[in-house]
Amino acid sequence: MKVTIAYIEEPPFGWTEADGATVGADIDLAETILRQIGVTKVEHRLTTFSELLPGVRAGRWDMNVPLFVTPQRADTVAFSVPVWGIEDGFLVRPGNPKALVSYSSIAKCPDARLGVIAGQVQHDSATASGVGEEQIVMFEQQAEAIAAVLSGAIDAYASTALGNRMIVSRMGSSVIEAVAHEPEMNGRKRTPPLGAFSFNRGNAGLLEAVNQRLRSHIGSPDHRARMAKFGLTDREIDPAVVGA
Repeated sequence: MKVTIAYIEEPPFGWTEADGATVGADIDLAETILRQIGVTKVEHRLTTFSELLPGVRAGRWDMNVPLFVTPQRADTVAFSVPVWGIEDGFLVRPGNPKALVSYSSIAKCPDARLGVIAGQVQHDSATASGVGEEQIVMFEQQAEAIAAVLSGAIDAYASTALGNRMIVSRMGSSVIEAVAHEPEMNGRKRTPPLGAFSFNRGNAGLLEAVNQRLRSHIGSPDHRARMAKFGLTDREIDPAVVGA
């Protein structure tokens, strides 16, 4: 049995090594679960974020690496049970010149420019907090957005706080800085946005098999140990355990 999973270049979730190997937290989780359900061959398909949902919906591959679950996305694909919960954050130039600490802080700074990847939930989160469309710059690839931060073309790039921490650890804090958003809303703690694998709606058999194994694996000692290698901690895993 062969399964093809699509991924994007976004450490620590998934990326391509110099030797062509596909690695990352989401890749490791997918391969672990797929082996447990009897898949003998896993193929990886590198794509862009904007092609993930259309590609799996059209049957060009079998499943996608996890992405944030939204009602709009759930109308077009079938999601697995959650596998992580992660807050947003910014990448900014060292020292955070414009003191950008949340989407609302960008909304209050009319000359601030925010980079987002086309189709990702950060765009909607920003506009919901009052960020104007004229302040938002769209990119297809994460590397392009990071380059724009470094050049000063944009003031911040919005992505997951976890992913941003990994980028800073790789590039160095003297080059780029990560700013985590405070996970509070109106003074009350809220559950971070949840991410899950996605499938073609007609692939119910694969979805059911994956879900069955995920329910017993997510939050287990083996799962936590595997994810720790990629920087995922209880903070990212526990919301999915509750959600499952």
